[in-house]
Amino acid sequence: MFAEILTIGDELLTGNTVDSNSAFIAKKLTERGYWVRRITTVGDDVEEIKTAVREALARKPEVLIISGGLGPTHDDVTMLAVAEALNRKLILCEPCLEKIKAFYEKLYREGHIDDPNLNEGRRKMSYLPEGAEPLENTEGAALGAFIEHEGVKIFVLPGMPREMKAMLEREVLSRLGKRKFIQKKFLAEITDESKLAPILKEALERFSVRIHSSPKGFGKFIGIIIFAEDEEEIERAKAFMEAKGVRFEEL
Repeated sequence: MFAEILTIGDELLTGNTVDSNSAFIAKKLTERGYWVRRITTVGDDVEEIKTAVREALARKPEVLIISGGLGPTHDDVTMLAVAEALNRKLILCEPCLEKIKAFYEKLYREGHIDDPNLNEGRRKMSYLPEGAEPLENTEGAALGAFIEHEGVKIFVLPGMPREMKAMLEREVLSRLGKRKFIQKKFLAEITDESKLAPILKEALERFSVRIHSSPKGFGKFIGIIIFAEDEEEIERAKAFMEAKGVRFEEL
C-alpha cells in the first residue's frame, strides 16, 4: 500500500519553519502498513499546489495527505487549489460555517478575542471542494476535508502541528483500517555499512520485511530498523543475518 504526503507553506521553503508534520504523518502511515514513497513541499501558490496534487494523483497512491494552508489569510489557498486540481467547485459548507461561528463565540466568551462575529477570513474557512466530507478540528477553527477521487483517499489537514496531529489521530487513521506494521530497532555491530549491504539485500529477498540502515560512523554501530506485518518475520530475518555473522543489540 502506497501513500504520499504534500506539505504546504512558504515558511517551510524559506527554512523559517521546520517541517515536522511530514515526519509525524509518515511515521503514523508506516505504522499502518503504508509505504510512503514521496513527500513533497510547495509554497502558498494555487498553481504550485494544483500541479503537485495532480502529479501525486497521476502516481495513483492509495492515500494522499495534504497539510497546511487552511487558515483565514490571503495565502491560505489550499482548499481552492485542491478543488481546482480535482476540477470541482469550491462551495460553502453550512455546517462548517456554524462550527466556525461557535468556535469564535467560545473564544470571545473566554476572553481570547474581542470580536466573535464572522468576517471574510473566518467565512473563508467554511468552503470545501464539492463532494468533500468535513473533518472536525478539535484544536482550532479550520476544518479539514476528506475526498475520494478516482480510487485515492485524499485528506486535507491544517498546518498547525497541534491541530494536524489531533485531526490525523481522530479523523484520518480511523478511515485507514486496523492493519499495522511492526518495527524493531537494532544496532548492528559491524564496522562498515558496505559489508552489511549484501546481507541486507539477501534478507530482503528471503523475507517479507523492509529494512532501513543508518550508519553511525566507521568502526562503530550501524542503526537498523526492520519493518514487517508480524514480529515473527522480523525475528526470522534477524536470525538469518545473525547466521551471516551480524551481531545485534536491540534498542
